[in-house]
Amino acid sequence: MEFCASLFVFLASIAAITAQYVQESELVINGSIPIFHTDPNYICVTIDWWPNDKCNYNHCPWGSSSALNLDLSQPILTKAVQAFEHLRIRVGGSLQDQVVYNVGDYSGPCHPFIKQKWGLFGFSKGCLTMGRWDELNHFFAKTSSLVTFGLNALRGRHEIKKGVWGGKWNSSNAHDFIKYTISKGYQIHSWEYGNELSGKGIGAMVHAEQYGSDLVELRGIIDNLYRRVQPKPLLVAPGGFFDKEWFSKLLKVSGSEIVDVMTLHLYNLGPGMDPNLVKKILDPHFLSRASVTFSDFQQTLKTNGPWASSWIGESGGAYNSGGLHVSDTFVNSFWYLDQLAMAAKYHTEVYCRQSLIGGNYGLLNKTTFMPNPDYYSALLWHRLMGTGVLSVGRINVGPHLRTYAHCSKGKTGVTLLLINLSNQTEFKLKVHNILNLNLHTKEDQKPSFIHRIKSAFSWIGSKSRNNDLGREEYHLTPQGGYLKSKTMLLNGSPLQLTQTGDIPLLKPNVVDVNSPVSIPPLTMKFIRFPNFDASGCT
Repeated sequence: MEFCASLFVFLASIAAITAQYVQESELVINGSIPIFHTDPNYICVTIDWWPNDKCNYNHCPWGSSSALNLDLSQPILTKAVQAFEHLRIRVGGSLQDQVVYNVGDYSGPCHPFIKQKWGLFGFSKGCLTMGRWDELNHFFAKTSSLVTFGLNALRGRHEIKKGVWGGKWNSSNAHDFIKYTISKGYQIHSWEYGNELSGKGIGAMVHAEQYGSDLVELRGIIDNLYRRVQPKPLLVAPGGFFDKEWFSKLLKVSGSEIVDVMTLHLYNLGPGMDPNLVKKILDPHFLSRASVTFSDFQQTLKTNGPWASSWIGESGGAYNSGGLHVSDTFVNSFWYLDQLAMAAKYHTEVYCRQSLIGGNYGLLNKTTFMPNPDYYSALLWHRLMGTGVLSVGRINVGPHLRTYAHCSKGKTGVTLLLINLSNQTEFKLKVHNILNLNLHTKEDQKPSFIHRIKSAFSWIGSKSRNNDLGREEYHLTPQGGYLKSKTMLLNGSPLQLTQTGDIPLLKPNVVDVNSPVSIPPLTMKFIRFPNFDASGCT
């Protein structure tokens, strides 16, 4: 199996250089009415609690990347976060429901997580000192981060049967912790309650009725402690995997206006040890399966909690710390960018990537802090893709070409994202503007429809008369054509830190606006059309 997987990657790498086929296709972008608006700070990353002796498959990929021991003085770390201007950071993960806060009336032991056979996930409880909390908040302030902090939802409970926890939540430690945070003037964007306790749970579960009751209590604590403090943080829950019945019941029990955001966890690539991980990433039909979860989640909120927005609270592609020599390489960006774009189409306001650093899926290398390829994919998304999500009609486009469009960020026009999963076919595209006419195309319309479109639309609209404006292209390829390379090329140049340790400039190629768009096999491309007439993007 390993040989077959390696052969697949090798053949795919060769195909990344030379296309065997060229397919002419057309896209029709509707810039008149966005189908959804994401949060302006859509990109989010996580800082987890795993200690350095957290291991999967005889490999221990976390190092000193925990909220308790991450070196916050590292200049590269600071610059990497600051590059996003206001990066969302979620502090949380599997061990958060075993974290105690050394504050207020707490008088128990205060030590880091240590291995414990009978402990949840094989670890003891861990303690966050207020000195370390101060350090974290100084880092958040210095980097202008927007912070979501995951609270311990198992405090005071006990295991009533295997995997099921009951009893009343002891909120006193969380209350004192939030009170301390307010007293220090620390800005927390949102408090999240619990981690992966929904449905059947991961390691532990709490019934939805009890969870809903707890949220009402936590809402009261937040409202009371922040009664003279603005802005008041959002209440976020449940930070778990989707279970329609459990999520629906939670919303009904907690009631209107209690939960501001419902958070979903998603690891649609399966276990990190899967030898077919690369094959899954490059399979458009496999990637599209996630749309079922997105759609069900969206419908559940619409029916039972229309007041709440939806976030992907944690997603790393492959679970159990990600895939070794996959999740931190170029090929993973096919999954990551596709997920970011697909989630936005299904009304996701924020997407939190597991993780900023740590595990095999960290955006930064856990030892050197150097950015991995997905870091640059996230940064390009943040800088180019605005909040307005646009529909894209497809004509003679097969499933291997993924196509997404947003209003451009901070500028006029639209930005198109192309993801070519084919290892043989280069796509040459003509891009049309639907303008404000009530005409929508379905994927892969018959060729006869092309002639009607050509007679009805210019490719970009009335503003295309200004031929002085070129389009901006950001073409992403792997170094040496090797899909598992840890170096990403932007328009042929390696993305590497400067000699002073700064994030490199992400410069586009400026191309004649009227020339055909092309996307070679196994590559990705952002394209900004500055003179695209998009009335819905003003």
